[in-house]
Amino acid sequence: MSQQPPLPFSTRVKRAALWFDAWLNSTLFQSGRGLATAWEWYSEKMKCLRFRGAPRLILDLTSEATTLGTLGAVIMLALALPAFRETEDDWLKTQDLAVTFLDRYGQEVGRRGLHLDDSYKLEDFPDYMIKAALATEDRRFYDHWGIDPIGTFRALLVNAQGGGVVQGGSSITQQLAKNLFLTNERSLERKIKEAFLALWLEFHLTKDEILKLYLDRAYMGGGAHGVVAAADYYFSKPAKELTLAESAMLAGLFKAPTKYAPHVNLPAARARANEVLRNMVEAGFLTEGQIQIARRNPATPVNRERETTPDFYLDWAFEQVKAVAAQKKFGNERVLIVKTPLDTALQRHAEQTLENMLRQHGRQYKVGQGAIVVMDVDGAVRAVVGGRDYGQSQFNRATGGLRQPGSSFKPFVYAAALTTNPKLRPNSIVVDQPICLGNWCPQNYGRSFSGSMPLVSALARSINSIPVRMSLEIGKGNAKAGRAVIIDTAKRMGLTHPLADSSSLPIGAAEVTPIDMAASYAVFANGGKRADPYAAWEVRSSSGEVIYRHDRDTPPKQVLDTRVVQDMNFMLNKVVEEGTGKRAALEGIPTAGKTGTTNGYKDAWFVGFTGNMTAAVWYGNDDSTPMNEMTGGTLPALTWHEVMNLAHQNVEIRPIPGASPANANRVASANRPAADQAQSPSQAFLAGTLSRKSYEVLGGIGTLFQSVDRSVTLGKAPEPRGSSAAVNTPRQIAMP
Repeated sequence: MSQQPPLPFSTRVKRAALWFDAWLNSTLFQSGRGLATAWEWYSEKMKCLRFRGAPRLILDLTSEATTLGTLGAVIMLALALPAFRETEDDWLKTQDLAVTFLDRYGQEVGRRGLHLDDSYKLEDFPDYMIKAALATEDRRFYDHWGIDPIGTFRALLVNAQGGGVVQGGSSITQQLAKNLFLTNERSLERKIKEAFLALWLEFHLTKDEILKLYLDRAYMGGGAHGVVAAADYYFSKPAKELTLAESAMLAGLFKAPTKYAPHVNLPAARARANEVLRNMVEAGFLTEGQIQIARRNPATPVNRERETTPDFYLDWAFEQVKAVAAQKKFGNERVLIVKTPLDTALQRHAEQTLENMLRQHGRQYKVGQGAIVVMDVDGAVRAVVGGRDYGQSQFNRATGGLRQPGSSFKPFVYAAALTTNPKLRPNSIVVDQPICLGNWCPQNYGRSFSGSMPLVSALARSINSIPVRMSLEIGKGNAKAGRAVIIDTAKRMGLTHPLADSSSLPIGAAEVTPIDMAASYAVFANGGKRADPYAAWEVRSSSGEVIYRHDRDTPPKQVLDTRVVQDMNFMLNKVVEEGTGKRAALEGIPTAGKTGTTNGYKDAWFVGFTGNMTAAVWYGNDDSTPMNEMTGGTLPALTWHEVMNLAHQNVEIRPIPGASPANANRVASANRPAADQAQSPSQAFLAGTLSRKSYEVLGGIGTLFQSVDRSVTLGKAPEPRGSSAAVNTPRQIAMP
């Protein structure tokens, strides 16, 4: 039998494909028949579960409700999780601090946070106070479960009829949730968190506990948190002794503590108290006859007009303390006594100087606001003035106001250039000539260019083209790379807010705060060490134990080479002696600094320093409307001079590294011991026979005479040609 030859490969492949096709068709056919049989069986079985009429409707509705409910539960859980993350196991004990602040001499100057006084029980509060709070803030408090739909709907109707926000819709539990866990941010996210946290509080606490926490922790104005603190602050009496009229006035503060604070606006506070009394009648807590006596004899708060508290300073200091506490540097301590570097006499003088300047020259220059920060060269903040009137606006322009610094930013550019190019020195020749980056071409104040000049003259005259050209040289022809180095230098020196990178950044187009500018310039004054501003010199627990010291727990860090510091100080000293900052010069005291004015005269600055202290002064308008040709060398420089002149009285003058000591030889030093040099110069009167009050009165008389002289001598004379500001648009002229 002869052997058949093997089939060709292609034939074998075709046969295998035919076999697979047949198998697949057969399998699918059989599977289809099996599925059809199974479906017929399933359909027969389901016929017995088929409903018609009302049962069918109920079943469909139940099914849809189950589906939507499951979806809703998933969404609610997703929304609730961010809110519940705000809570902790020990949230009731750790969510707030109670801080008593002392000035640099150990005198109490104010409090922030909560008193955390558990000696007052809910039943100790006057019945009037509790009823006034419930009638005004949440009449159905004991009837709802944290969120009051009926009260919210009623508030919406009242607000619609009144054409504005007449009545709030948040329950007391919701307000407490905001006070304990959230901020005052107006956003949908915050309201959602607030609602879930209110439910959480209702689950964990009784109604009386929630009401007690609310009465203890609500902000009542004047730095007072809670009814106990407010009763003491406004009426100098224990909360249990409050009358009906006083209770009504305090209950009116829950809605808007600043607007209705009696020490700020007594007529508004009394009008608000009348609303509270009417609410108590509408809620059925009192009768018309019972409130008539309170209306005829309205509450009269303690006169605090002669008392001044450094509220801007304390607000900022409290935030600083909370930041340190968040780093667990205080352990579990929540009741703290904080000694600050605050110089109360200097603080008061700075506040008066700002107000006097604005009263005398505000109309002339069309300027309405200002800010001042004074600190030691290590960052210890002596004074913070965040605006002209804390009662009218609590926004702290000194610590939170982001404004363009203009030419006062240029020292960061020069410092970066000196760091990257060791051959560059103050006497190096630079050329002031036109330069363009794309379609942006900065120009000088006089619309002209001066050609070759020493680097020190370029800074003293605030030439615009030089720092822009430096950004190119720092980046070796790449301006963006050069600006990155400048931004890094500025951040290392102390600017904490993000700096927007733009072509005009080298001449001050980015935004900064006055306190950051003062801290950054302190690097020049102290020899190159970073000087983060701080308010907590020493922190003690309630038992008196020292639990934190800044000098012990925060070592300094060198951020600039001493050679760069000395060269910069030499040039910044010339700005004051020969350039745009002449009005800031202190007689007999080496002074250095830089003026700054932004495009359109929207901001005017002077930031400067001595060997002892550094300070930043800003003037402008909150709505950024242009001023009337105010430059950094006018009102800001003069204000800086007035404030720092007092700060340096009777204190041993320290040299500025690298600056000429010639002027220092003309002043007589107090020759105080080294241990006393850290104290305020204003404290020197303690060594003599004058009392603190007498010293302040004499200082006020001197300020009065000086203000008369200023009103005569201060004009709007232009600064030397070439001074500059931040320019944001092509071919615009920069101001001094």
